[in-house]
Amino acid sequence: MQRGIRFQILLFTFQHSTYMILCVAEKPSVGRDIARVLGATQQRDGYMEGNGYCVSWTFGHLCALYDPNEYDDTWKRWDMSLLPMIPQRFSIKVTNEPGIQKQFNIIKNLISQATEVINCGDAGQEGELIQRWVYQKAGCKVPVKRLWISSLTEEAIREGFKQLADQSAYQRLYEAGLMRAIGDWLLGMNATRAYTIRYPHRDGQKSQVLSIGRVQTPTLALIVKRHFEIQRFKPTTYWELKTNYRDTVFSFIADEEDRKMTNPDESQALLKSVENTEFHIVSVEKKKATEYAPKLFDLTSLQVECNKKYNFSAEETLRLIQSLYEKHVTTYPRVDTTYLSDDIYPKVPSILKGIEDYFPQIGRLREILREQQTATGKPQKLPKSKRVFDSKKVTDHHAIIPTGQKPNNLTEQERRVFELVATRFIAAFYPDCQVANTTVIGEALTEQETNPHFKATGRQIIRQGWREVWAQEQNSKQPKEENKPQDDTSKADEESTDNQDKILPNFVKDEQGPHQPFLQEKQTTPPKPYTEATLLRAMETAGKTVDSEELREALKENGIGRPSTRAAIIEKLFQRKYIQRERKSLSPTALGIELIRTVHTPLLKSAELTGIWERKLRQIERGEYESRTFLDELKQLTSDVVNEVRQDKAGYRCPVCGKGVIIRGNSSYGCSRWKEGCTFRQPF
Repeated sequence: MQRGIRFQILLFTFQHSTYMILCVAEKPSVGRDIARVLGATQQRDGYMEGNGYCVSWTFGHLCALYDPNEYDDTWKRWDMSLLPMIPQRFSIKVTNEPGIQKQFNIIKNLISQATEVINCGDAGQEGELIQRWVYQKAGCKVPVKRLWISSLTEEAIREGFKQLADQSAYQRLYEAGLMRAIGDWLLGMNATRAYTIRYPHRDGQKSQVLSIGRVQTPTLALIVKRHFEIQRFKPTTYWELKTNYRDTVFSFIADEEDRKMTNPDESQALLKSVENTEFHIVSVEKKKATEYAPKLFDLTSLQVECNKKYNFSAEETLRLIQSLYEKHVTTYPRVDTTYLSDDIYPKVPSILKGIEDYFPQIGRLREILREQQTATGKPQKLPKSKRVFDSKKVTDHHAIIPTGQKPNNLTEQERRVFELVATRFIAAFYPDCQVANTTVIGEALTEQETNPHFKATGRQIIRQGWREVWAQEQNSKQPKEENKPQDDTSKADEESTDNQDKILPNFVKDEQGPHQPFLQEKQTTPPKPYTEATLLRAMETAGKTVDSEELREALKENGIGRPSTRAAIIEKLFQRKYIQRERKSLSPTALGIELIRTVHTPLLKSAELTGIWERKLRQIERGEYESRTFLDELKQLTSDVVNEVRQDKAGYRCPVCGKGVIIRGNSSYGCSRWKEGCTFRQPF
């Protein structure tokens, strides 16, 4: 009897103990997915509960750095004499919105009752920062573990909870996120105030704030620079000598590469020298080559592809792929790698099986493997290429791929994005495409000491390989290889590759016969305006024009912005009316042009220098650079920017009369025509 009573007491004590694990997710939908897996099925206000767990969530940035006046009341005033604003210690606050305040207090109360907290936030730099600030502001004193997963399937969540790590393992990630936030605050707050005060603008009667940002301003500068390159471009007429031999167009090989014949007399003389001559085939070279499947998607390449194929904005693509992630059909989207870690390889068959009903290409892949087995007599596994699987090139997360979950209840736009991700994943396991490239060199048999030479190239696909994946799609074009220029290819450039993809006749060395030479008149073309696709690539490579896929990978370290933030930066430029969209092309507004003209500090508008800053943040994340050193550099840079603006004596057009220039006095600045009646004059 007493034993039964003791058991009942122990059971009651266990059921009503204070032992509770709190999980905090990045948003409500993710929190509910985690709660379902953990068995926390009881709905509460702002959280789920059950099985010894409470699962709550943030939404957006619950906490943020103080505004300037919260550090120092005098910083309310926009006054050059008060700059630079550099707090001795940076502090955080809960965002002053009723819904956010309520959710924060729910989390704070749960933390006070928890014996352990599990950070289930977005598995990246920004997600780590958001969560850490919440725990700090809530006064968390209990141990914190970290859940790190790349998809929201039940299997991935269960596996992640078996591999929880102490939050100290992600300290460097947090420091990098913190330095990014502090850097953006220091430079944004101080440069914006300095430039707005020093170079005042007006929109009618209203003063215009000149918003300066560490990533925003260099991105705008790229667009403005391209705008003026197009405006200042003067087309040049030139001529290309070509000849038609056996229904194949051969192009003249100039002595100097890229030399254009701009002299009409010179062009005509060259044409006359090869007229009424025989054409002699000097060499025929055939080379077999391998074309690899396009690499898997990182976020930027997916945004580029969606913009080109469907005209989706970068922000729209991010929203769609985020939704697919939350619907469990694709993996974590905010990634900057196109590789998979080796541990994904054993999971590939089950991923393919899960989506087989939607993609007949998977059935064809199995046929190919059976054909190879019949031919070799050996069992055939899915190929494991270093172009796909390389753990050394995967840091936080791998490339975006399907999870293997059936894609149900997708919108039409989501379906399009999912099909892009899935078909590229399937193509990665098809055989390589085999082609034969042919180069034919001919000469016009003149009486000159050296005969003019001509070239024709052609290509024949011997085995389609991965191209079958797109060939099986209805009403779909095959994608262009990523290592070839796409958006910036002009019509003239396309014409210059006359026979590149044509199958040439069967030319034989030393054959000869009549030919028909002719001149083709052309004009040089200006650079093309940025589209969102080409702008994203420019941000990724710090403004460098790069067609090579491998070189792009190398330059990512110095790209401006992060994959997860670039779309938001572009949207911010639209919102502030610094850029505008004309069909797919992006162009600066008058305000955007004026802002870049106003910014005299090179670092503020240099994509390359800002890229160096991004590289240091990545080094902090890897433990290769000290955050304290970086913070000191930020403070010094901020002081230098403010001092440079303060000492700038360059005249600037008056925003009131538009005729005078702004001049600086001992205690004020104003229009040079002040004595002539202009009213613009303000304290310095």
